[in-house]
Amino acid sequence: MEYEIVIGLEIHAELKTKTKIFCGCKNEFGEEPNTNCCPVCLGMPGAMPVLNQKALEYAIKAGLAMNCDIAEFSKFDRKNYFYPDTPKAYQISQYDLPLCHDGYIDIELEGTTKRIGIERIHLEEDAGKLIHDASGEGSLIDHNRSGVPLIEIVTRPDIRSPEEARTVFESIKSILEYTDVSDCRMQEGSVRADVNLSVRPKGKGTFGVRTEMKNINSFRAVERACRAEAERQTELLERGLEVVRETRRWDDLKGTSFPMRSKEEAMDYRFFPEPDLLPVVIDRSLIAEIKSSIPELPFDKRRRYTEQYGLPLYDAKLLTESKKISEIFETALEVCKNPKLVSNWIMTDLLRLVNEKGKSILDTALNGRIFGRILLYFDRGEISQASARTLMEVIAETGEEPDSVIDRLSLRVQRDENLVSGVVKTIIRDNPQAVSDYRAGKTKALGFLMGRTMAALKGNGDPEQVRSLLIKELDRTE
Repeated sequence: MEYEIVIGLEIHAELKTKTKIFCGCKNEFGEEPNTNCCPVCLGMPGAMPVLNQKALEYAIKAGLAMNCDIAEFSKFDRKNYFYPDTPKAYQISQYDLPLCHDGYIDIELEGTTKRIGIERIHLEEDAGKLIHDASGEGSLIDHNRSGVPLIEIVTRPDIRSPEEARTVFESIKSILEYTDVSDCRMQEGSVRADVNLSVRPKGKGTFGVRTEMKNINSFRAVERACRAEAERQTELLERGLEVVRETRRWDDLKGTSFPMRSKEEAMDYRFFPEPDLLPVVIDRSLIAEIKSSIPELPFDKRRRYTEQYGLPLYDAKLLTESKKISEIFETALEVCKNPKLVSNWIMTDLLRLVNEKGKSILDTALNGRIFGRILLYFDRGEISQASARTLMEVIAETGEEPDSVIDRLSLRVQRDENLVSGVVKTIIRDNPQAVSDYRAGKTKALGFLMGRTMAALKGNGDPEQVRSLLIKELDRTE
């Protein structure tokens, strides 16, 4: 039997506020354990929460960027459950009146556009972090993360493949990054996804029994988890067994998931309105003000790059996935004026440096303006391709101005005909076999001689000039 996969994502994103959602403690990753906490985020008796307005504004901004309706009246609720990292034995969240609802995002996959519904986006507080002892003797709790503001983005079950799930996760992460509501540091867990997945016989209208895999924090892991869980459920159904509704833990190293507990229903959490927080009433003027601050988003930017600059869709997608990369592209283009050249160099050489040295290289002196100047020098023929690459690496390390590095390392293309001609004559004299091969009609010999000449000029020769002088000298001495 042929089966169809049905997937919905719940994406949790930490908001980049300076303080936590209901208290004045710093919202900062990497501090010493239990140094950024107070009676409010520790759940001490009598401590009263106060809503962080900036967290509210960031949530509205994310909702508007995902085409949601913003509720003019909203409220917070207590989600009751006991777990060691939740000191109050409940989480302040939103249940029946979420802040944002009924939105959508558009994704592109294999040249087609698909609309994915966003059921809701709501505000809530994060839990603490359990640190398990390697020997298995116990666990420690760090409450620095308790009370960090989160938005939970819940998609509708519109996703039909692991590849689509990955693309949706990538797209939402990009929107959060572009709107500047989250730092999106996935390695720190500031954006993570829960995967809800079921399978059903193709053509059947009702959904199958779904499972949930919690806290997956990479695009690759989401895709792999979806594929493995779909295969597991399909195999069960093929054997005539039932899929159990449960929460599972995905182990990306082992490539498999493990059952954690039975899946809770809403009634298990005993939601009720949070008595210590007033309802949230949103003024329409605030919504309009936030909406006007939303920049051009990745999907629209991608379309503009293909239409305005004639870039292939693949190039445009790669350039717009990261806000930082798109900013470098646009700033460099203002200087260089050659869209395809800038695009090619970003996708090859700049991203190569990122892979080798890490994303921190994007915060060095190698910014869009400097990158554009390097490409302008290359486009004008003032420096060679090899010199342009050297220039990028040196500037990223030292922060020097391009002209200073070019002069210090003698990177300008050498066009002094007397000097180049002298080097050509030396190469011809020192490589008699290649000269004989060239005269015998072996065209590869010319490439060999050109390579030797360019190497002698330290890569700073003009290839056209070198080729012309080589042919001229070879024909003259024949």
